Amino acid sequence: MRLLFWYCDRFAWHPSLKTLDDAPEAMPMTYEKLVVVFIHVEPPDVLDGNSAETKLVKNAKWLARKWETLKIVLHSFTHLGEQKADPEAAKALIDRVQRRLETAGYTAVQTPYGYFNDLSMDAPGHPLARIYKEF
Repeated sequence: MRLLFWYCDRFAWHPSLKTLDDAPEAMPMTYEKLVVVFIHVEPPDVLDGNSAETKLVKNAKWLARKWETLKIVLHSFTHLGEQKADPEAAKALIDRVQRRLETAGYTAVQTPYGYFNDLSMDAPGHPLARIYKEF
């Protein structure tokens, strides 16, 4: 799994191009004062017993605590590596991460899965505003 964490003062998306035929209708959204996680799920990440899911949850919560926010956006981003997990398995993993974050008291949402989205983000120039992790 490859992750690019951003702290954003503002993050917005607008669905622009549907890439999966069965993707549900999607709406534009905007959030403020949040952590955004760009997530690249690789084939080993979806195997039973892999700890990448738990590491993603822990790292997202850690960064949210540093910025004193309870808002986390999960953004599937299959451009951080060459090996890509099956889309359905990757979506299931991201759904589990979202549920775990919500259970822990966070407001967790996903950008529309199965779309290319126009993104708008404002991120401060701070060392903890951009963090890359690979598991």
